[in-house]
Amino acid sequence: MFFILSKLLVYLIYPFTWIGITLLCALFSKNQKLKKISLRACVVLLVVASNPFLLNVFARYWDVDSDTRPRNYSCAIVLGGFVSEDADAKGYFNGSSDRFIQALKVKVSGKASHLLFSGGNASLNPGKFREARWIAAELKHYNIADSSVLIEKESRNTFENAKLSKKMLLDKKLPPPYLLVTSAFHMRRSLMTYKKMGLEVVPCSSNYMAGRDKTSFDSFIPNAETVVKWNFYIKEVIGYWVYYLKDAG
Repeated sequence: MFFILSKLLVYLIYPFTWIGITLLCALFSKNQKLKKISLRACVVLLVVASNPFLLNVFARYWDVDSDTRPRNYSCAIVLGGFVSEDADAKGYFNGSSDRFIQALKVKVSGKASHLLFSGGNASLNPGKFREARWIAAELKHYNIADSSVLIEKESRNTFENAKLSKKMLLDKKLPPPYLLVTSAFHMRRSLMTYKKMGLEVVPCSSNYMAGRDKTSFDSFIPNAETVVKWNFYIKEVIGYWVYYLKDAG
């Protein structure tokens, strides 16, 4: 039930949702006071949500950088979300595929002796497609030994990633600490979730979405892509506090 609710309610927190709601109220409400308030709210939301500078400021605070200390690990846990399912139930790399690239780098460099890919199918109506299983087949193109790859293909969210990863790591008797590979914007919530599950993890961040560029004139020019990026960050902030308060209560 928690999984289903989280999937459905997340759309209520996206900027585009509220921009659309306020715009509709401004256009079709018969209450003149409500029309004015809605129009102002819509303009404010558009200006704030489309401003790259504001997003970059927040991203610099929220994103977690990689731990660069020289150290080798028994396993790198790679969180799913970088593979999508197409209309033919086949997989393809999406915009978060830098997670896969970073995983290959730590494996090939010898920084991690094993790779654990954690990810199933997060759809509300899942078919047979499983992200981690698709990745296992993809790895054969990179000459990664099957014996050094662990596949966890049942998890649907970060909490299940951590829970099922822990079981697999204990079964394989791989000693901590572990390298945790995920997107920079997702790392803060992931670290908290894994540590609450009793796993000692070290961040290895990938695909920085914002906050890395130098401030320039373009940083203040509104664009639609920034609104979309806010969706990811707002979802992470809400998810972080939900996970935090879930156990705290």
